[in-house]
Amino acid sequence: MDQGQSNTDQMAVKQVLDDRHITVEIKEQVAIVTFNRPKVRNAMSLNMWRAIPYIFKDLESDPQVRAIILCGADRDFCVGADIAEFSQVRKDIEQSKAYEVAVDACCDAIFEISKPTMAAIKGYCLGGAVHLAISCDFRFSSSKAIFGIPAAKLSIVYGVKGTRKLNSLVGITNAKKIFFAGDQFPADKAYTMGLVDHLCPMPKSEGSSSIEVDAPQDDPMVAAFEFARQLSKSAPLTIFGAKKILNGLNSGMGDITFEMADEVIDQAAASQDYLEGRNAFLEKRQPRFQGK
Repeated sequence: MDQGQSNTDQMAVKQVLDDRHITVEIKEQVAIVTFNRPKVRNAMSLNMWRAIPYIFKDLESDPQVRAIILCGADRDFCVGADIAEFSQVRKDIEQSKAYEVAVDACCDAIFEISKPTMAAIKGYCLGGAVHLAISCDFRFSSSKAIFGIPAAKLSIVYGVKGTRKLNSLVGITNAKKIFFAGDQFPADKAYTMGLVDHLCPMPKSEGSSSIEVDAPQDDPMVAAFEFARQLSKSAPLTIFGAKKILNGLNSGMGDITFEMADEVIDQAAASQDYLEGRNAFLEKRQPRFQGK
């Protein structure tokens, strides 16, 4: 990273923390990282994507932090990227590339940290927020949460890293359904396909297949915190080693390269359909895509 980019990112971190758009609280060796823009359902601004790697770097080096929970303020986890700012920060291929670099850096920081991470999900978890959640080691969800990746409604191609994580959790058929339709789906379906590890409350008949916590909880934050406290007692080097190996085993590219993926991502970013999808979102209407 060049010095100019480093300075830009550091300014982004300062603004995000000053505005309290992301807050960090440490309680009983568990860091709680909260997306805090409830008026826009905790949508991620570009500055928020840029801030997370710096926040997680600090959490990595803090010996008092043994586990981390991602959550959203008020009703929702997060609705993904703040599409309202796309016309300023993601309006062409160059900006789209820079934006995706920021998203990947954010999610890489979550995915690669040596400490166990979990997402506590309520309300909406859409688009880029799904990438945030699946970058965590575990996902605890309210039974009333709503999931979805509406890339097909914006003519955006999800990046390789997020796609790979989703595919490893839900399988290729479910991943294709999620991407091709772009529809929203309920938490029980997310649980059935493997996107969610623990529902709150858990169906009694399925509790044995879920992550076990000491007591049944109706709140995903309470359940995630209890599980985080349990993991905080485990050997950190064991967690770090196992996490590094397991993540590495699931990170093969197969027959696709990043260059091949960039080609289709750039094609979508430069398309008329992307502009149409963005405008339709802001105008609260159905997009009219032309495939170009």
